[in-house]
Amino acid sequence: MADMITALSVDIEEDLLPLTALLRQRGVAHRIYEEGGRQVLKVPGGEQQAQQVAALYRSWRAGEVKIELSRAGGTRPVAQRSGQWRSVPVTVLLVLLSIGGFLLIYLGAPLTVIGEFTFTPFAVVEGQLRFGDMGAQYWRLLTPAFLHFGWLHIVFNSLWLWELGSRVERVMGSFNMLLLFGVIALVSNASQYIFGGPGLFGGMSGVVYGLLGFSWVAPLLQPRWLLQPAPAIMLFMVGWLVVCLVGLVEVLGFGAIANAAHLGGLLCGAVLGGLFGGLSRITGERS
Repeated sequence: MADMITALSVDIEEDLLPLTALLRQRGVAHRIYEEGGRQVLKVPGGEQQAQQVAALYRSWRAGEVKIELSRAGGTRPVAQRSGQWRSVPVTVLLVLLSIGGFLLIYLGAPLTVIGEFTFTPFAVVEGQLRFGDMGAQYWRLLTPAFLHFGWLHIVFNSLWLWELGSRVERVMGSFNMLLLFGVIALVSNASQYIFGGPGLFGGMSGVVYGLLGFSWVAPLLQPRWLLQPAPAIMLFMVGWLVVCLVGLVEVLGFGAIANAAHLGGLLCGAVLGGLFGGLSRITGERS
């Protein structure tokens, strides 16, 4: 691996097997070498990643983080033995529901059925969509996230949802992952409605950008959370957001983009990352 940075240098006799197992479970690339009679653990991704691994090591040695290994299954963490997907049930569910929303449209479900999942109900009047009021149908605040209108749309969102969501869920837990989805989806959908007006919009992109913002900000305040994406991923995702905001994607014929949902999701995720990370840091320091 190129550009490896030293995160730890410990005694040659120290057992780092539990730590390296946890790092593998969380998807953190790393290598352990022997240099000068000591074990050196190196990671790619820059100084921030190295600091996060060092903070996790200190928390593990202080007893704040517990790591259990499977005796029967070798060196893998117990949670990983039953399959990687089983440790992230909320992320798996969100991907499956997104695929379901795509199939609903792709297979030509009646508009009355699709209309049950849009932000506001609609009817076709003289060939035009006429949107009504949400009323007390509060499920509509979340369900547009599951609607996808093309192959590129569902593949792009599902891959990024798995990449970011599985990392977040392994670190934060399934309940917090579900909470994050609910808040980010609500904010991103509402942002699109407020700034874009009534329309037929949907997709998990706002949630994906929210998870991106959360993953970037939270570890800045709580280094033990190994969530932060590689700088190249941040550059790509933010660059894509900018390209969409300036309208280049629509000019190229890829259709309308829910820019307000993307930006609203990103900002919401960043705020939640600050709240979660800051609260964890404060409570950790007081305990």
